[in-house]
Amino acid sequence: MASLSGHLLVASQNLLDPNFVRSVVLLVQHTEEGALGVVVNRPISKSVQDLWREVGGGPCTNTQPVYLGGPVPGPLMAVHGEGSLGEVQIIPGLFFSASKQNLDALVARSDGNLKIFIGHSGWGAGQLEQELEQGAWLTAPSTPELVFYDSSELWITVSRLIGREMMQSMLHIKNIPDDPTVN
Repeated sequence: MASLSGHLLVASQNLLDPNFVRSVVLLVQHTEEGALGVVVNRPISKSVQDLWREVGGGPCTNTQPVYLGGPVPGPLMAVHGEGSLGEVQIIPGLFFSASKQNLDALVARSDGNLKIFIGHSGWGAGQLEQELEQGAWLTAPSTPELVFYDSSELWITVSRLIGREMMQSMLHIKNIPDDPTVN
């Protein structure tokens, strides 16, 4: 089994679970024992500032949205671009943190390369592989640019990238123009 850590899972039309309709999941970890990820395109109506008031995390002026990382409850988690505060490097330039100390330091900053998550997405041993075989998910390598892309457009953007790669591979096309009318 090849690890998909650092990849994006894009919900296909075959995925029937309402928790994941049109979702894009960043896989933080994927081993033979299972997988853990966070949905990067599901903001909730609460800001980081609001959340920090609730959890008693001290003063916070960060008005970015909080994201619903998935249906599995757990500690607050963050995906960000700050290497010195990362507990796990997902891919170069993209890090994962869950410790209170690192989260406090991250939310004190207001740069755009931060997503805070309530909940996460998890799969037991072999479960994700089975869903992939059933066609529930499409995969693509992640980049920091995609993870921090406009969440309202992310599913369609990554779906198009995957479709483009599939066409190039199947039809042995070297270059597909962004605008097919220039063909």
